[in-house]
Amino acid sequence: MTTKRKVQILPPENFENLKLSKAKKKAVGVPAIVSTMRHISKEMGVWKGIKLLNKMNQKDGFDCPGCAWPDPDGKRSGLGEYCENGAKAIAEEATSKRVTPDFFKKHSVEEMSTWTDYKIGKSGRITHPMYLPEGASHYEQISWDDAFQKIAAKLKSLNNPDEAVFYTSGRTSNEAAFAYQLLVRQFGTNNLPDCSNMCHESSGAGLSQTVGIGKGSVTLDDLYESELIVVMGQNPGTNHPRMLTALEKCKKNGGKIVSVNPIPEAGNNVFVDPQNPLAIIKGGTQLTDHYLQVKINGDVALLKAIMILMLEAEEKAPGTVFDLDFIAEFTNGYDELIADVRKTDFNEMVAQSGIAESQIREVAKLFIAKQKIIICWAMGLTQHENGVNNIKEVVNILLLKGSIGKPGAGTCPVRGHSNVQGDRTMGIWEKPKDDFLDNLDKHFGIQSPRKHGVDAVESIQACLDKKVKFFMFMGGNFISATPDSQLTGEAIQNCEMTVQISTKLNRSHLVTGNEAIILPCLARSDRDDQASGLQFVSVENSMGVVHKSQGRLDPPSNDLMSEPAIVAKIGAATFGDSPVNWSEMEENYDVIRNHIEATISGFENYNKRVRIPQGFYLPNGARDRKFTTPDGKANFSVIEAPNRKVKEGNLIMMTIRTHDQYNTTIYGMDDRYRGIEGERRVVLMNKQDIKSQGFKELDVVHLVSEFNGEERKANYFKIVAYDIAKGCVATYFPEANVLVPLKSVAKGSNTPVSKFVEIRLEKAN
Repeated sequence: MTTKRKVQILPPENFENLKLSKAKKKAVGVPAIVSTMRHISKEMGVWKGIKLLNKMNQKDGFDCPGCAWPDPDGKRSGLGEYCENGAKAIAEEATSKRVTPDFFKKHSVEEMSTWTDYKIGKSGRITHPMYLPEGASHYEQISWDDAFQKIAAKLKSLNNPDEAVFYTSGRTSNEAAFAYQLLVRQFGTNNLPDCSNMCHESSGAGLSQTVGIGKGSVTLDDLYESELIVVMGQNPGTNHPRMLTALEKCKKNGGKIVSVNPIPEAGNNVFVDPQNPLAIIKGGTQLTDHYLQVKINGDVALLKAIMILMLEAEEKAPGTVFDLDFIAEFTNGYDELIADVRKTDFNEMVAQSGIAESQIREVAKLFIAKQKIIICWAMGLTQHENGVNNIKEVVNILLLKGSIGKPGAGTCPVRGHSNVQGDRTMGIWEKPKDDFLDNLDKHFGIQSPRKHGVDAVESIQACLDKKVKFFMFMGGNFISATPDSQLTGEAIQNCEMTVQISTKLNRSHLVTGNEAIILPCLARSDRDDQASGLQFVSVENSMGVVHKSQGRLDPPSNDLMSEPAIVAKIGAATFGDSPVNWSEMEENYDVIRNHIEATISGFENYNKRVRIPQGFYLPNGARDRKFTTPDGKANFSVIEAPNRKVKEGNLIMMTIRTHDQYNTTIYGMDDRYRGIEGERRVVLMNKQDIKSQGFKELDVVHLVSEFNGEERKANYFKIVAYDIAKGCVATYFPEANVLVPLKSVAKGSNTPVSKFVEIRLEKAN
């Protein structure tokens, strides 16, 4: 039996230098410019950074490695089509710091595991393939050929293909994702979990069941002309800052904006356009017309309360509130929904939402009066036990207004990582549809497995049960991103081999299987030269636009490979004499795109259309009112308000990002908009709750989560008094992920419930 390395799975519990200031009321502006310049100066130098940023999200440039917010179809800003956090993302991958073989000789995995995630991530770009032998404490350099042979040998040694799991992050390009899923299907498994399992899987499930496609229905132009945009469970000022420009255009065109969130966020309030000197002088644009401080998971109650008021208005003046023609022609289930609305107690819904009745009535007037309505959301809706139902309720209220499939209206799930939506389109899914697999088999002459594979949560359990011997990760930081962090780390350590395809170091390189291999890859901003010449890749943004991305920088090392090339090399090493010609896919990505065109609908003339500067839109049935549900209609759903309660004295915790963070990548220690600097081990808490629980601000506490009789503990957090809904607290991930139970998941999507964790506070000695 192999002895596990004594690595630290969880981030260290020591405190840094906490500084508090007042939460900001405005987002972006001059502070964002200063922060951007500081980050690029520190990582790669100002002049190099500015030149690189001027090519990011431009039609002849490369796609931002951060979020999936779409770019304008027409003219793009000459001053820059990027935001502060996009600049931080590019500074991270274009950094001048290097993680060389000498670095690994100097630092053992045990030592590095004691570092903060911030320090680990700031080490720099990995320059050479590295190998951690069984029982060793240090990575050592390995040749590419030897690495591929070790991987192939391990795969061939497995008793069955399902002993291998292949994870994908949202950074992966369409070309790499398609090749990766093809490799996995040829190998014989559908064990293809991805980061969507942990964030927007509830969106995909809820939308697919109601409107027939698991993607949003709106375009960027729709946001501009919408009469009412509702932003629910989302913080665009930090997570999707370029969205603020679209919201500002909506306001200038006369639209109204409602923000629904347990904590007020500067980016939902006032936006100061950093490219507009006059806006800076004037103090920016007030975005939010109504802020509704909903209790955590009180969103369905809020929407039901609004629908009750809408129905009252509709019955007083039939046909003036609901779009009855749209409902009759395009929907099913209207009568059942109305019967449910009629029997729902309005006062009870108001109480469950935590919002004052007067505020709900004011917002309901907007729903009653407006015809072009968009609802945007993120993980504040999806990461709940009832996450799928949350999305279905959003669809309900839009269908009543006929606000799907017309200009200025529709569903808008705001995706996180830059190509997470494209990865799913390319077939990265543990539950593939038979017609997609049939197309693969016919085109490539292989036999794809039909048995569904494991998702992210299921893959952790499979590792705990020692059913997985090999785990490969295409990007991402699985250890820090997943729930129940300690348990996840212990699960991964049960594997015989783990493989990471990565640009930079993270905790998942340190918490490994018996053997571990790091395959360093090109980043989005790097030049990609292959045998046929300079290559480009393509990605799909949040609104279904596929476009090219071509890096500009010289790679940080001559020993890096692109992700498509790495996958092709593994395929060639594993399958040998194969019906799939892996070598030609490595040499020229046009070949991969031809394969995509032949197997996935919507990609006709792919190589020609992707070379159009602005790219092209994929088909979207909901956008065109061609609902691809079994009955061909958009479906109303009867949804109960969850009304989840916690034990007397306990609190509801949600995990959130800081402003100096993207997913698990920590750029710095300044949560500027919330006025929290220098420390991540904090718990944001309502002042009344602090007092009633017998604490005071800056007290040090332990957080204990309670779930089905089990307890999990995160030690040493400082209380910060904050404007958050009573009975609710917020903590940063990944530090608090240890409190999220592995078995606490959304029904129908299996997404971890990171936004509703029942906890109690214990005073630290």
